[in-house]
Amino acid sequence: MVIQLDEARLKLNSMLADVDELASALKIEKLKESIPVLEEKTTDPNFWSDPEKSTSVLQELKRAKDKVEFIEKLKSRVEDDIALCEMGIEADDDGDLEEIQSDVKDIEKTIENMRIEALLSGPYDKNNVIISIHPGAGGTEAQDWAEMLYRMYMRWAERHGYKTTLVDWLDGDEAGIKSATFTVEGINAYGYLKSENGVHRLVRISPFDASGRRHTSFASVEVTPEIDDDKSIEIKEEDIEVTAHRSSGAGGQHINKTDSAIRIVHKPTGIVVGCQTERSQLQNKETAMKMLRSKLAEKKREEDMAKLEGIRGEKTNIEWGSQIRSYVFMPYTLAKDARTGYEDGDISAVMDGDIDGFINAYLKYIS
Repeated sequence: MVIQLDEARLKLNSMLADVDELASALKIEKLKESIPVLEEKTTDPNFWSDPEKSTSVLQELKRAKDKVEFIEKLKSRVEDDIALCEMGIEADDDGDLEEIQSDVKDIEKTIENMRIEALLSGPYDKNNVIISIHPGAGGTEAQDWAEMLYRMYMRWAERHGYKTTLVDWLDGDEAGIKSATFTVEGINAYGYLKSENGVHRLVRISPFDASGRRHTSFASVEVTPEIDDDKSIEIKEEDIEVTAHRSSGAGGQHINKTDSAIRIVHKPTGIVVGCQTERSQLQNKETAMKMLRSKLAEKKREEDMAKLEGIRGEKTNIEWGSQIRSYVFMPYTLAKDARTGYEDGDISAVMDGDIDGFINAYLKYIS
C-alpha cells in the first residue's frame, strides 16, 4: 500500500509541473499585474459615467481574479496531497490512500479541462454566441432533425450553466422546425460552440416513413460570435429592409402571438435576421440589428481570413454537402466528427447534450 502512496506522490509531482505549465499558458503572472491596474480604474470618480465601459472593466477584473485564484488553489491542493503522501510513506500508514487517489483523478480531470480552456485564445472566443439552425432538403424528416439539434444544444448549455434565449423560430410543416435562432450567454460560449458550425448529417429509420425505410437528412448550424464593439461595421438605413409579421411557434409560451416580430434583410450581403421574442417591435428590431451587426462583423473576419488563405495558397471547403459530423442511429449507433475523427457510440447521450468530447477534440485539432 505504501508503494501506491509513492506512485500517487510521483504522479502529483508531475501534476505540479502541469499546473505551472497551465499558469504559463493562461498568462497568470500577467493577469496578476493587471489586477491592481484594473482596481485603480474602478476608484476613478468618473468610472460610472460610461456604464458600458465600467461593466467591461469589472468583467475583466473578475475574470483575472477568478483565474489567478483558481490556479493558486489548484497548486495548493496538489501540494497538500503531496504532503499527505509523504507523511503516509514516512509513517507507513495508508489511511489516506483512498482519498488521495480520488483527488488525483479529480485533479487530472480539472487540469485537462483547463488545458482545453487555455486553447480558447481567439479574438471572440470569450463572447456570447448566436446560433441558427436550418434543415436541408427532405421535408419533415430534415425539419425534425433540425429540432433534434436545437434540443441537443439546449441540453449542452443547461449542463454547463449557460443562459439561452430563443430569438427566432419557424415551425415545421408537420413536425420539427424550418428555422431557429437562439443565443447562448456566458464566458467562452463562442469559443466552445464554434466547433458546431457546419452541416450535420443524420442516418436513421424515419418515424415519418410508413415503410420503415432508412433516411439520410442534413441540417446546417450557423455559429456567430455576438459582437457589439466593432466600430468598423456601418449599417446604412438604405441597405436594410425591415418587415413586421406575426410571431409563430416554439411551444407557444416562448413567443408573443402579435405582429411585433421583425425580420431584417441586409440587401448588399443578403443576410437575413429576425427576432420575435421581445414584447415590442422596437425591442425586436434592436435585437435583430445587434444580430445583423454580429453577422456582418463575422463575415468581414471570414473574408479577411479567406484573403490570407488565398495568399498562403490554402483552400477551405465549406459546401452544403461536406458535413462536419454524422449521427448514425441505424444499423448501428455512432456519432463521428469528419474533421477530427473523434467518435462516440452512445448516440442517446450525444443527443442529450453530451458533446464535450467533440468540442474538446476540435479545439485541440485547430490549435
